[in-house]
Amino acid sequence: MRGVRFLLEYAKAEEALRAWGVHSTIVVFGSARIREDGPGRQAYWYAQAREFGRIASERGGALKPAGNIRDNVIATGGGPGVMEAANRGAKDAGAPSIGFNITLPHEQFPNAYSTPDLTFQFHYFAMRKMHLAMRANALVVFPGGFGTFDELFEILTLAQTRKARNVPTILFDETYWRSVINFDAMVEAGMVSPRDLDLFDYAESAEAAWDMLQKRDLGAAKPVT
Repeated sequence: MRGVRFLLEYAKAEEALRAWGVHSTIVVFGSARIREDGPGRQAYWYAQAREFGRIASERGGALKPAGNIRDNVIATGGGPGVMEAANRGAKDAGAPSIGFNITLPHEQFPNAYSTPDLTFQFHYFAMRKMHLAMRANALVVFPGGFGTFDELFEILTLAQTRKARNVPTILFDETYWRSVINFDAMVEAGMVSPRDLDLFDYAESAEAAWDMLQKRDLGAAKPVT
C-alpha cells in the first residue's frame, strides 16, 4: 500500500495549496536547532530569517494576491529554528505561509506560525521534497546541518543536471558556508565546473537576500506544474 500512501501525501497538500491559490513559493531552509536566544550567531540568524519571511511576504505577492493567485508564499520544512522564524515573519506581515513538516524521532514538530490549513505532516522525505521544490521561485538557505545540506544539494543537483529549472538560490552568511563547505576545492579537483558555482549567491542580511533575488529575476520563470 506504499503507492497509495504516496498518492495521499501528494494529493492532500496539492488540494490545500490550490484552495489557497498558492501558485509559487520562496523556500527557506535552515537548522531546526537555531534558537531566537541561542548562542553565537544563532540569534542573528533567527532574526534575519524572521525578517526575510516578513519582507518576502509583503513584497512578493503572498499578502495581496492577484485575483485568487498568491506568488512567492513562504514555505519551510515546518519545524522549529530557522523554519519557525521564516513562518513567523510571514505571520508578522499577515500573510499565509506553508509548513511541510516531517515525522522524525526528535527535533521536528510543527511550529506555531505556519498557516494551519497549510501545515502538513509527511511520512516520506521524497514526497515532502517534491512539494518543497515543485512551486519554488527561489531558495534561501540559512546555516544548518545534515538535513539542510541534503535539501540544498538536491536543489543544486536538479539545476546542475537540468532536471529542473534553475531557481535563484541564496546562501545566508558566506563565512559560515565557506567554513563548512570548500566549494573552490571541488572546482580545483574537477568535481564540479566553475560555472556550477554560479548556481548560488551569498547574502548577509534579509534585505540583501531580497535584493539579490530581484537581481536574479525572481519569478521570471513559471513554477513547474
